[in-house]
Amino acid sequence: MTAPNGSPVVARRYDFVLFFDVINGNPNGDPDAGNAPRIDSETGHGLVSDVSLKRKIRNYVALAKADLAAAAPLPGYDIYVKQHGILEHLHRQAYEAQGLKIEEKAKETRVSNVEKARAWMCQTYFDIRAFGAVLTLDINCGQVRGPVQITFSRSIDPIVSLEQSITRKAVATQREADAQIEKSGQVVGTMGRKDIVPYALYRAHGFVSPHLAADTGFSAADLELVWEALGGMFELDRSATRGEMATRRLLVFEHESPLGNAPSHALFSRIAARRIDESRPARAFGDYAFTIDREDLPRGVTLHEKV
Repeated sequence: MTAPNGSPVVARRYDFVLFFDVINGNPNGDPDAGNAPRIDSETGHGLVSDVSLKRKIRNYVALAKADLAAAAPLPGYDIYVKQHGILEHLHRQAYEAQGLKIEEKAKETRVSNVEKARAWMCQTYFDIRAFGAVLTLDINCGQVRGPVQITFSRSIDPIVSLEQSITRKAVATQREADAQIEKSGQVVGTMGRKDIVPYALYRAHGFVSPHLAADTGFSAADLELVWEALGGMFELDRSATRGEMATRRLLVFEHESPLGNAPSHALFSRIAARRIDESRPARAFGDYAFTIDREDLPRGVTLHEKV
């Protein structure tokens, strides 16, 4: 089976383990906690949401597959969920691109139109083709289960979130300046805070389903782009709170069978990371040792190190 981009549709199952780290930064702030780093309150381990990693993959693909001359994405590599996007407009575009009626009254035709719009969305938007999406807005384009799924990431060790006070010498308004002059005789500036994690190594698990790939048209070329994005996504995501984040290891189990040749949890248990010196906190990637059990892999399973 071949995808619209000419690449064969993914026909094998894949399971993967991703390790990434952060130095003096906030890998994924929690808006319900003042944007402090996400944390498991029972164990103290740090968390990074799957949504956060998918956002970084989307951003990488948008840059990697941009037609700079045309100031537009290459065909088939547009992004559905993007900043300031209005999803309803994209749904309308799906109908208009194929000459379909949005307000079709006949049930059979209406269902057919939804399926055609859904197929167009999968072909046009990389993130729908990879991650899926719920497209049942007022302008209905159906629902898509994506073949690529990623879990919440968890730090190898408990983390410490350090709250740092910061000062901006400028003030926002004249009223604020007048108030500070009245109180202290000068413009002091604006106080703020920034939460950082001194160091943490995180682990995430991911899965690629060939059965869902056949449904969305997710191809081998698309999968290679996912591996590329996982390896380089932090290089294009620098900010004041994420200045030093990096993908450290990406290990992929490839199955010969579409159904898989071994349970994913059994494969994941073959990979472990541990702190070398338990007497002091980790502050660098070199403070961890990795063990990878490559002996007697289940028949039909191949381990690839992408990073």
